Amino acid sequence: MDSFDFKGGEVLTFDKPLEWTSFNVVGKIRYKVCRLLGVKKLKVGHAGTLDPMATGLMVLCTGKATKKIEQIQGTEKEYIADLKLGATTPSFDVETEEDAHFPTDHVDLEKIKSVIPQFLGEIDQTPPIFSAVKVNGRRAYDMARKGEEVELRSKKIFIKEIEVLDFKEQHLVLRVVCGKGTYIRSLARDFGKALESGAYLTALRRTRVGDFDVKDAYTIEAFCEMIDRAMESNK
Repeated sequence: MDSFDFKGGEVLTFDKPLEWTSFNVVGKIRYKVCRLLGVKKLKVGHAGTLDPMATGLMVLCTGKATKKIEQIQGTEKEYIADLKLGATTPSFDVETEEDAHFPTDHVDLEKIKSVIPQFLGEIDQTPPIFSAVKVNGRRAYDMARKGEEVELRSKKIFIKEIEVLDFKEQHLVLRVVCGKGTYIRSLARDFGKALESGAYLTALRRTRVGDFDVKDAYTIEAFCEMIDRAMESNK
C-alpha cells in the first residue's frame, strides 16, 4: 500500500455489492484506511450514491481528493437496467411489492424502440418518493416508509443514450447513458407508462462514471484484504 497517499488524496473505485448502502461502503473503507494509517479521522466521500438494490461502480475520494467529488459527480454515467414490464411498485423497484398490473400483449420490440426518443436529451423527471431527496429537511424515503404523503417536484435531467440489450416477454434490459441526477427507477416507471403498460426496476448496475469503468474497480473484499496484508507486513 506504499503507493497510496490517502491523506494527500486518492480517487478509488469500487464495485458495490447488492444490499450495501453507499454509506456502508464509505464507512467500511474509511475504517480500514484509518486503521492502516493509525489515525482516528480521515476525509472519505463518494461521488454519487447507489441504491441498496443496485450494484456497480462507486467512486470514493480520500483526503484532499475530496475536493474533486463535485467535478466527478457532474460527469456522465452508464447503467445496465433490468425492467419487468406489466407491473408497478411504489418504490419503482423490488424494495416494495407489486401494487398494480397492466397488459403487455401489445408491447413488442418495435413499440419499445418507438418510445425511446421521447426520453433522450433534456427532459423533466420526477424522483421516486423512495429516494434521498429532502422535503422540508427530511428524506423522502423516511416519509414514504412511514406512509406519509410525499410530493416531489420534477427536475431537468439529460439522457444521452438508451439502447435495448435484451427483450423477452416481460423482461427488458436497457443500457442508459445519462447526466447527473437521473433516477433510473423513475425512467423505468415512465418507460412503462409510455408503453401504455407498467414497469419497474428489477436490477440495476452502474458500469461507468466519467472515465472510470467498473471493470477496473476493486471489490470491497479484495481492497480490505490488501490493507490487512499491508498491516501484517508493517508489524
